[in-house]
Amino acid sequence: MKKLLSVLLALAMLLGCAAMAEGTVLRMATGYNSTKTGIAFDAETAGSGVTLADGNTYNTGDLKPTWVEMEKILDVKFEDKYQGNSAAKEFEFWKDRLNEVDMISGTAATLSEYGEAGSLVNLAEYLDQMPNFKAYLEANPIVRLSITGNTSTGAIYFSPYFDGVNDIERMPLMRVDWVQKLLDGEGEFTADACNNLAPVVYEPYMPTSGSIEIETVTLDGTGTETVTKNYDAFGNVVAIMNDAGELTGVDAVNLLRNYIDAAYDGYYGTERSNLFIGQNAAWDADEMVALLRCVVANPQTLNGTDSVQGLFTREENNNQRRVDMIRLAGHLFGVRGMESRQDYLYVGADNELHDARQDVAAYEAMGRMHAMVEEGLISKAFIDASEENSGTYLENDMGFMSYDYNQTQTIMNATKLQEGEKYMAVMVPVARWYDGTDENGVYMRFTESWRSVKTDGWAISKAGVEGDEAKLNAALALIDYAFSEQGQILMSYGPDAFIKTKDDGSYETFVFNGKEMPVIADATYEELWEKASGNYTNYARMYLGSTLSFAKSQAFEYQCTHEVGKEGAGHISVAIGLGTIKHPELALAENPWYTSVPTVLPNTKVENDELNSYTELTANGKFGLGKDGENAFVNLIVNGFTLDGMTSPEAAAQTVDTDWYGYDYLLLKGDAWARLLDYYTSLAE
Repeated sequence: MKKLLSVLLALAMLLGCAAMAEGTVLRMATGYNSTKTGIAFDAETAGSGVTLADGNTYNTGDLKPTWVEMEKILDVKFEDKYQGNSAAKEFEFWKDRLNEVDMISGTAATLSEYGEAGSLVNLAEYLDQMPNFKAYLEANPIVRLSITGNTSTGAIYFSPYFDGVNDIERMPLMRVDWVQKLLDGEGEFTADACNNLAPVVYEPYMPTSGSIEIETVTLDGTGTETVTKNYDAFGNVVAIMNDAGELTGVDAVNLLRNYIDAAYDGYYGTERSNLFIGQNAAWDADEMVALLRCVVANPQTLNGTDSVQGLFTREENNNQRRVDMIRLAGHLFGVRGMESRQDYLYVGADNELHDARQDVAAYEAMGRMHAMVEEGLISKAFIDASEENSGTYLENDMGFMSYDYNQTQTIMNATKLQEGEKYMAVMVPVARWYDGTDENGVYMRFTESWRSVKTDGWAISKAGVEGDEAKLNAALALIDYAFSEQGQILMSYGPDAFIKTKDDGSYETFVFNGKEMPVIADATYEELWEKASGNYTNYARMYLGSTLSFAKSQAFEYQCTHEVGKEGAGHISVAIGLGTIKHPELALAENPWYTSVPTVLPNTKVENDELNSYTELTANGKFGLGKDGENAFVNLIVNGFTLDGMTSPEAAAQTVDTDWYGYDYLLLKGDAWARLLDYYTSLAE
């Protein structure tokens, strides 16, 4: 049945894209970041021939299974022209030779810019020939706004890429067995040996008196209830620790235990660890700092050595991973824009664009993170950007907490950790967020790590398809099929041979985010562990050729998630479903503060040229997110306010605003946002 539906859908597309000749060749300069992750096998991955779960053997240069299937469905031929670069570098390679390729990878901003210059096909002119793509855009307004390159014409110059959509992306992760060792049980915590706490530097962020109420999920996950943090009953745990003088690790643990018992009026009982790791968790930044102090002062109990690291990032000599620390800081201290879909922009309650790089609050958050550095609560390798120990803290039983992707990191429970050790996603923290509903802010959980359009996409080269209607229609049909229901499965799972089927040929399914989705075949599951150590994304890109672009469902990835990963992600999913974790919306929200900022804004070429002249604020400037870049926020965490022009939070914001042309940058971005809102309003008229 599913094969028949696939054929019928392909036929419908062929009729929609008339004049698509049989066997049309599409030259594809498309892939994802390396020679291993293109549409065809590279020499290293194929070796002397690699046999996959579909029973077929593939050699160097052969199309990967997803693209073999696409050739059959569309009756086209794909010619691999991909150079194995990142999207930015791939487009840079081809930009003066676009007549030699038909489809091309690039960053969303660059593709919009070159589209406006006339180099790329305007997909909006062909939406009536692309019913699946058109329907997807209509159902997801922010997606449409994110890829609109010109608000006067409504031009769209690339097809969007989603690594999952409308779902949480990164999460806090903890060694939960360590939390349980320190906090759970009757009586006082004791240990044969411990360290003293370092001299205190970090000061309270949360209140020191009074009380606040937090809506949380019940422990069993069946509903919600209100939890009270009563500071009058004990005080703020950080303030109490700071005033206590010299504390041993044992003293600190017992102080934290007493705080949890008193401030929460016995709510967590003897399983105090649930404040941090339970479905009913309600932890905040101050409580995390108190816990980190306990962790780093009790290595003898936790790993049997005299040293353990608190917060760490996956690769601490890689800026692309180091910036996860600033993302965590945004969550801890209620700062928007640290995990934005575009630069550091966010939509305020006033429906205007704001830039975290010009917000004093963002720098205050980095100052708080630096205080943690001074107390030794952030890993040594992060501080000196060292390769030593970087990426090996978990397997060496040396690291406690990070902020990262759940599936790829919790795999380590099977591959790196020992029996009894447990590394799991935990609830996002409570912080004070200024969403416009209360001038004093609202204490709640909010995550800005929300999946939307990514910053890369695929476009059709106008010079490549010019004068060849068959090529153009083939390229349009490819994009449209990728956004059909069956196409989204193919681009996530690969062909049917990798999916479990019933006797009648239909898919075995399970419910994922309220929708029936296919179950992967047993042979596929075994193969992804054999060839990619359980990392779904690496397996899909390197061997299946899926998840390279278009709409990737997380349903495949979820099935490959370790049971510990499913447990933690399940807690967070329940909390999101019950509304105790709020997040951006892929629509124009009633309260604009909750509107997800578009991945790209429709600035004109003149405006883009001016924006590119603000070199400190470009992708390769002072706030870079790339592997080899530098990031001023990271530098402030490590060094404090010692950088030129950044001697205080206020001075740092002013430096960006004035010296680095942040004011002018935001004017241009804000103008584009205003035009986009006007354009969206016109669509509804």
